[in-house]
Amino acid sequence: MNLVRLLFSSSIGRKILMAVTGLVLVGFVVGHLIGNLQVFAHPDQINGYAHYLHSLGPVLWVVRIGLLVCVGIHVWAAVTLALENKAARGPAAYGVSRWIQAAVASRYMKHSGLVVLAFILYHLAHFTAGAVAGAGEFKAAASYAMSGEFRLLGFPVVAKGQAVQDVYSMVFLGFRQPVVALFYIVAVALLSLHLLHGVDALCQTLGLRNGRWAGGLRRCVAVFSLAYLVGNVAIPGAILTGLLQPAAGTVAAQRIAASPAPQR
Repeated sequence: MNLVRLLFSSSIGRKILMAVTGLVLVGFVVGHLIGNLQVFAHPDQINGYAHYLHSLGPVLWVVRIGLLVCVGIHVWAAVTLALENKAARGPAAYGVSRWIQAAVASRYMKHSGLVVLAFILYHLAHFTAGAVAGAGEFKAAASYAMSGEFRLLGFPVVAKGQAVQDVYSMVFLGFRQPVVALFYIVAVALLSLHLLHGVDALCQTLGLRNGRWAGGLRRCVAVFSLAYLVGNVAIPGAILTGLLQPAAGTVAAQRIAASPAPQR
């Protein structure tokens, strides 16, 4: 109990909380990207994967609640530490030189974090709750018959012929909307900027960085952040530009075929 109180009441404790929750959230966004990239494969992949996750039932909700708690603690710790730093500096304007020396990513951590938080809420409302732009009706009606087994780590978890939700089409049709795709691209760009500073900072807080390999760590973090950005932007980018066409037999293919062709 004393350890928990210390974590929440001291600046060092809040930095540790911010680092640990940040590490959990980094793991989540990487897993989320890997799941979304399956849209480039056969629809069985992302549909089977999504069905398996939903079949976990209470376990999935435990994970979701845990992630939301991590987000809440992460935001609270960030805001509290920012207010403490501002109070410690006082009204003196000695921060000009610090502003010049600071990396761009660290300057805008608060701003990018708030935009990313808004994006997470919108993304959950759109693709999880189905509460945006008719997504709810789509979730309720669209189904997909698995053309093969979906295996996870070599084990069959979704059977051939099983009716599952057509998540492939939901993602595809969602990103065909330019406003949704643009918001997504801007948000993941800011999240990548957030990761660029945040991952390096959490490594320092957890004692994973030292003077001997600090430079190498920064380069690794930069490559990781860039790869995360490219992987995320590739999904709406390929859909909007037509480089990725919907697979035959999916709701996405049917709706696109039925939609009127753009006038030239």
